[in-house]
Amino acid sequence: MTGRRAFPFSAIVGQEEMKLAILIAAIDPGIGGVLVFGDRGTGKSTAIRALAALLPEIPVIEGCPYRCDPGDEPSLCAECRGRRPLRTAMAPVPVVDLPLGATEDRVLGALDIQRALAEGVKVFEPGLLARAHRGFLYIDEVNLLEDHLVDLLLDVAASGENVVEREGLSIRHPARFVLVGSGNPEEGELRPQLLDRFGLSVEVTTPRDLPSRIEVIRRRDAFERDAAAFTAHWSGAEATLRHRILTARTRLPDITLPDAALERAARLCLALGTDGLRGELTLIRAARALAAFEGEAEVDDTALRRVAPPALRHRLRRNPLDEAVSTTRVERAIAEVFVP
Repeated sequence: MTGRRAFPFSAIVGQEEMKLAILIAAIDPGIGGVLVFGDRGTGKSTAIRALAALLPEIPVIEGCPYRCDPGDEPSLCAECRGRRPLRTAMAPVPVVDLPLGATEDRVLGALDIQRALAEGVKVFEPGLLARAHRGFLYIDEVNLLEDHLVDLLLDVAASGENVVEREGLSIRHPARFVLVGSGNPEEGELRPQLLDRFGLSVEVTTPRDLPSRIEVIRRRDAFERDAAAFTAHWSGAEATLRHRILTARTRLPDITLPDAALERAARLCLALGTDGLRGELTLIRAARALAAFEGEAEVDDTALRRVAPPALRHRLRRNPLDEAVSTTRVERAIAEVFVP
């Protein structure tokens, strides 16, 4: 995160599906991240930075380059495990940008050349994955990301750990983050292996109605003229939303999952012909997070219907006999499976 003030999440106009998907990923980071495809200038990067600024600061171990969680002993890095006593501090939730042209060393981390030359010691210089631990890793134009970086991300996303073995170094450190990717589908498709790693996929479009466009301009202009006053104006809404997120995280383990909900999820994925079982698992996790956010006690049809499009639209096989876009196919299947 930079020192620049973030636009309030609550003040973002429209884009309800994108905002909901990001909130769900914040409540349950294990869902697997969010992919946002659509027009430029529709608030994709604004939303993710706004959410990170909205979330409360996290406890970290003072001096740890990976911001290890003092309350999670098994996931501590090797340096923190050998350090006693552990001093704690509070730090903001990080948002780290991964540029398309980033080198492998910059992403993974590498030998600190300056210290090696000046002091003759081998010291690891953490990369972008270390900085993103316990936060968000944001990739704009993710569909244009080079293949070797895609492979690196797949490995780390699957294990939650970054392993660097090069130049005489052997380093392991935790690297668990919410992966957020954005892009324009007209500029190229995402590799299937990476596409499958995203838990939710949303589509954003430029507002087509005049009132929405006017309100976007009005709020952005007010923010740029006096960011402090604008942020203060929205502080009440931000506090309410922050409380809902924290309450949802607390309630998440207690949300029940009826057999009827499991059957609905399985029937929907069967109707759509999704590969594997990741679709059902993501659909259930997202519905549980939504139920917690809405204050419900169990997963019901309403929650499943709301999260089905973002959870499943990017998992559909191409059907040469059906030219309908993926969102239409999901909505059609929902209408068939969720019969009143």
